[in-house]
Order: sequence, then C-alpha cells, then structure tokens
Amino acid sequence: MIRDGDCVAIFHSIHRVMRAEKVLKGQGFPILLIPAPRALHADCGLAIRYASADRDAVEEVLAAEGLLPEEIHVKQGEQYLKIG
Repeated sequence: MIRDGDCVAIFHSIHRVMRAEKVLKGQGFPILLIPAPRALHADCGLAIRYASADRDAVEEVLAAEGLLPEEIHVKQGEQYLKIG
C-alpha cells in the first residue's frame, strides 16, 4: 500500500483529511486515502498517501485551501521519516 519514497500526510481530524482528499482528487492527483500506519500517530486514524514526485504540487494545493497537514512523513524501508 505504501511504497518506499511515498509521502504520508497526517491531519488533525477526519473532516480535514476527507476535505483534503476531495480537493486533491478534484485536481487529478493520484492520491490514496489510507489507514494511518501504526508507526505514526494520527488522531483520526486516516492519512493521505502520495508520490514524492507530487509533493510540491500537492502541498501547494493544500496550502492554498488552508488544509496543510499536521505532519508529513516519507517511507524509507520500515521507517517513516518526518519531513514536514
């Protein structure tokens, strides 16, 4: 489900993650709403996965909509490194 190099965005609430999913899919981004990985603490239990190649564009759209995630991690092996 999550490949090495993928970004995982964690949000404060289910409402924000669902709204972010709608906005990003509306813009045509190949994102996926996923259960938050156990290694990451997410209050709402969901996260958005996207390719690192789309990172700048995804975060630009989320910022414009006032939906920046609480945290952003990138998967490297079995670990998730916080990048935002």
